[in-house]
Amino acid sequence: MQFVIVGYGRVGSRTARMLGSEGHEVTIIELDDEKADTARVDGFDVVEGDAEEESVLAEAGIDTADAIAALTGDLNANFAACMIAADYGCRTVLRIDEDYREEIYETYAADVDEIIYPERLGAAGAKNALLGGDLNVLADLTENLTAATVDVPADSPFVGSRVVELELPGDARIYAHGRAREPMDVPMPATTIAAGDQLAVIAEQATLDAVNEYLAAG
Repeated sequence: MQFVIVGYGRVGSRTARMLGSEGHEVTIIELDDEKADTARVDGFDVVEGDAEEESVLAEAGIDTADAIAALTGDLNANFAACMIAADYGCRTVLRIDEDYREEIYETYAADVDEIIYPERLGAAGAKNALLGGDLNVLADLTENLTAATVDVPADSPFVGSRVVELELPGDARIYAHGRAREPMDVPMPATTIAAGDQLAVIAEQATLDAVNEYLAAG
């Protein structure tokens, strides 16, 4: 797949490297000369310029890209890039770099395909949003929820099932998955469950016991 990443800072660079390692074609748009040079050294095609300008997006191949992720620290610039890309039929992923507030989400959510808040979920969330994963990246985050890691028992009835097919009890949501002793990542639609896998779950504290029971008994 072909992606355009706007911004090669902490989030943009990690997202690009994750996608590149999986064989996807990634083009970087970067305004800062030093960051642009770093992206080139890392092996990416780079367009230097302001992503709020349609000509810059066109040079980056927005007309054939599958998705764009605007991942700079400037919310207005990110939104402008997404709006231009949307006119090309491109999937749009917008970074919000402020403390999560409902009014901010509502202001932008209707106009883009996905909003990410990487200060909470990092580059894995950005990658999943670009690829169109089924898991919601932002709406799961509230002050009342807790993140925890749970193990899938060897005799779980869900061994062999896809992660996205799980219907966890209550408000619980899965935001990452990993094999035993391997790094965790956001599961894609085809990711299946094996005995001993770990699931990173967001839920109210009172729901976590029910999640463990669900994974054990179905």
